[in-house]
Parts: sequence; C-alpha cells; structure tokens
Amino acid sequence: MPVDLEAQRALGAAVKARREALGLTQEQLSLKSGLHQRWISNVETGKRNPSYTSIRRLAAGLSWQASELLAEAEAQE
Repeated sequence: MPVDLEAQRALGAAVKARREALGLTQEQLSLKSGLHQRWISNVETGKRNPSYTSIRRLAAGLSWQASELLAEAEAQE
C-alpha cells in the first residue's frame, strides 16, 4: 500500500501545533513520550509514518488521547 504523504504531513503538523501550544520543545516532548527527539522531528516534517503504538505515545506526551491527535490531523488535511 502506498504511503499517503498528505496524511503524514497533516499528522506532523498536528503534533507540532499541539507541542507548540503546550510550550514544549521537541526535547521535552521526547522525554514525556519516550520517543527520540530526532524521530519526533521527522514526524513533524512528514518524513516518518508512525505506528499506532507510537501515535499513542506521542499523544500521551501531548496530554491527548490518540483519537484527539488523529482528529486534529484529519482537520489539517
């Protein structure tokens, strides 16, 4: 199945917008989520397509449920 780059970029934009709204750096989100800062950077720029498990970890680090993060990504599309 081909990668949907628009969806990947939308998810990245949602992560970045929420992180910035919370006043977090990528490093702080990394510590909260247990995900590497470089990996988070790649998600935010649309270079990574995270797994469901990683989406859950990202969402938790952003004080959201995975469903809220995905809904925000869909709104960005």
